[in-house]
Amino acid sequence: MNQASDYQLFWENSKKMSDIFDVPRVRSDSTSTMASQSTSSRMILRERLAQLLVCLEDLSSDDEANEEVSHTLDEAFYLCGKYTNRESFRLHMVTWNVGTAEPPADVRSLLQLDSQPATDLYVIGLQEVNANPVQYISDLISEDSWSHLLMDNLAPMGYIKVTFVRMQGLLLILFAKQVHLPFIRDIQSTYTRTGLFGYWGNKGGVSVRFSFYGHMLCFLNCHLAAHMNYALQRMDEFEYILDTQDFDMYNTPQVLDHKVVFWFGDLNFRIADHGMHFLRSSINNGRFNLLWNRDQLTMMKKKEAILQEFEEGLLCFKPTYKFDRFSETYDTSGKKRKPAWTDRILWRIKPKAIDTEDENSSTTSSADDDEYPIKVKQDMYTCDVSYGVSDHKPVIGTFNLEMRKKVETALVTLTVEGHWSADEDATFTYTILENFESSTWDWIGLYKIGFRSASDYSTFAWVKDDEVAANGEVVTGQMSKNELPLLAGDYVLGYYGTNMQSLIAFSPTFQILESQQAVMEGLVPENINGHEK
Repeated sequence: MNQASDYQLFWENSKKMSDIFDVPRVRSDSTSTMASQSTSSRMILRERLAQLLVCLEDLSSDDEANEEVSHTLDEAFYLCGKYTNRESFRLHMVTWNVGTAEPPADVRSLLQLDSQPATDLYVIGLQEVNANPVQYISDLISEDSWSHLLMDNLAPMGYIKVTFVRMQGLLLILFAKQVHLPFIRDIQSTYTRTGLFGYWGNKGGVSVRFSFYGHMLCFLNCHLAAHMNYALQRMDEFEYILDTQDFDMYNTPQVLDHKVVFWFGDLNFRIADHGMHFLRSSINNGRFNLLWNRDQLTMMKKKEAILQEFEEGLLCFKPTYKFDRFSETYDTSGKKRKPAWTDRILWRIKPKAIDTEDENSSTTSSADDDEYPIKVKQDMYTCDVSYGVSDHKPVIGTFNLEMRKKVETALVTLTVEGHWSADEDATFTYTILENFESSTWDWIGLYKIGFRSASDYSTFAWVKDDEVAANGEVVTGQMSKNELPLLAGDYVLGYYGTNMQSLIAFSPTFQILESQQAVMEGLVPENINGHEK
């Protein structure tokens, strides 16, 4: 075989190899399918690479060429394991200044519950939730009406409220599909007041940070100073919030230390200089681009270094402030506020660390970013003008987070033993698989399918109470028959980690059987010889 034909065969096989890299991505909720396709792709790719290695044996004695091709193949083997198991997760975000109003009756279009593919994470940021003293105390006891409405709509679709943080009228809530909860860890939240020189929480920022499959994410919901002439004060408030918000995490002590930060809320930036007639004419004709260069946030981005690290989609929707309530008409009151894009969603991917020439002083985050990169792609950025309870319109942003999982194993396994019914005590087992901040205050809850949050359990049992279980130890626990539901239904067990403030493991779904006591008490009809009595 001559050298020309060798290289022809080499490039033919190289083309086949490139085709293998273009494996279509699979949704994150198809875990087993993704795993099998990823394994299959790697096997096929390795076969192609092996064929290329055979070609190398017949190449000429050009050692330099052989060495270069061998180096290329080594990189291909490395990339084979690096990129074929990346997954995409769908994030749905909403920011809305609700103007102290009660929620509307229907929020399905706001949450886009029928969208495909299904959402993995919901992050909802609200501003000006009613926080008068009586209402605020009531909300602390039994949750606010907005949280109730969101849970009522999301729980039947399989979404659980993971956590929330509230500071007076500012509210930030995180929902996730149950399958993701064991991999949402290290949840922490904090808040910063900026109203009345930092003493009042009507303005400021609330944030939630967590690890998602090992990737550090942070969501910051802000309500900044109002009015046209306070653009510089808004920047000062934003920087103050970034400087003062701390987390008890050694690797991400501040907001900007996280791999991805989403900054959103009623940021209150206005459209400068243009008169009311030009503003409304441009909006009515859909020529939003004529207003972009006078948008204060866009203008500030040109001279503020910290803003240049943040990205934002194009403002191809109507300015979201200020409307007459229950209408799509801009402010007709005596104040006649100019329309503005006050409500925004931006994001920042942490810049790669710069390695110094001194090997001892180089950071490890650069290598981590290379091996576990994360991509953020915005699919939608719009407002929903159909909602009229407030003088602001809600803004919606949907994203795809593409990443390679750093964590794929649950911390605990939970197993249901035997059949469960309220006729006898029920038994379960759990096993600690990996070290985590476990506690004797951890507990295992019984949850009916469609539950809303970690506190929405039917009953619970404490974990081993004398000492923390050792890794690999199978621990047996029981739930009293007197605490079990009398009627049949589908349930799961969930392990709640007190120190982690989250549900970190679930059992497979199982059925609790109808109890004899339910029949005796007339809760269900008694069945005799196939006939209901």
